[in-house]
Amino acid sequence: MELELTSVPDNVCDYTFNFYWYEKEMEPSATIPGQSGTKYTYQQLVDELKKGNDVHIKGSVGGRFAYSLGVDLAHFGGSGKTEAAGNIFVEGNVGPEAGMGMSAGSFYITGDIEQPFGNIIEVVSDVEGYRKFISITELLCVNGVEELCENEFDVVNGKLILDDGILRGTLASRCDCDAEIIVKGDVYNGTGLLMERGIVNVQGNAGLNTGAHLNGGSVVIEGTVGEFSGAYMKAGTLIFNDAKGYVGAGMLGGTIYSKKKVTPAPPAEKVREGGQDISIVRKLTGAGRVESMLYNKYEVGEEKEQYVKVKMRDGSIFMRKLD
Repeated sequence: MELELTSVPDNVCDYTFNFYWYEKEMEPSATIPGQSGTKYTYQQLVDELKKGNDVHIKGSVGGRFAYSLGVDLAHFGGSGKTEAAGNIFVEGNVGPEAGMGMSAGSFYITGDIEQPFGNIIEVVSDVEGYRKFISITELLCVNGVEELCENEFDVVNGKLILDDGILRGTLASRCDCDAEIIVKGDVYNGTGLLMERGIVNVQGNAGLNTGAHLNGGSVVIEGTVGEFSGAYMKAGTLIFNDAKGYVGAGMLGGTIYSKKKVTPAPPAEKVREGGQDISIVRKLTGAGRVESMLYNKYEVGEEKEQYVKVKMRDGSIFMRKLD
């Protein structure tokens, strides 16, 4: 499939169609604006990639490019797991949040990508004239043979060190292998989204929805996390120094540890820390025994009041108490 663009549309090859199931602001059947000589819809490009075929785009694309590429999304009746995907070739630049939640497939570009990135990393290209980007999750859990342009990857031990100064979101999204990621700096929103196994250690701060829908594994943030961290968390461990608010909103399981006291959102609540908790904190943070004893522990409590979730424009979730 080939198309030429005379403008710079957002949400191209976005498997979520700008989270269509929430506000239906963008119809999957709508024609992508700015095409020259073609009238492809957003849905047609996604369908082509889901078949494993390639999409060639002449011109630049905007934000949220290739969002959730390679995911059989549950909201559209899928398994919620990673699936095979085709490749995308862009003769131009790419806007911010490219490859957020991306699990499989590759995209090739001739220009630059605006930060923040999604769950992607640049590897040595196998196509002349193009830069190649793949999912970090696929690199860790499936591929493992790509040569990185920057950063360090120990393929034998599954350890990736990110030290390129690039701000990334949804890091390790849907990771289902015992890999480890160390980030020497800050991260964007959604770190560890739907992660099932592995460890992410961020030597800096994190944005909104850190550990949201976490379903196993461990996410450790040495600094401060944004709002709605641990939202709808099902399993695993989330550790941070401090948080901005609404910690554990809609939480279903797992454990959150915070060095500083935070005010959790229902149904999460502060509970007593035990000996096993101290061991977990020490193992994941390297803190001494006395320091580990000072962490605050939060899990699903016995909150009886009813709340409703309200989706914010930035994708975060606000829990409002029902009257």
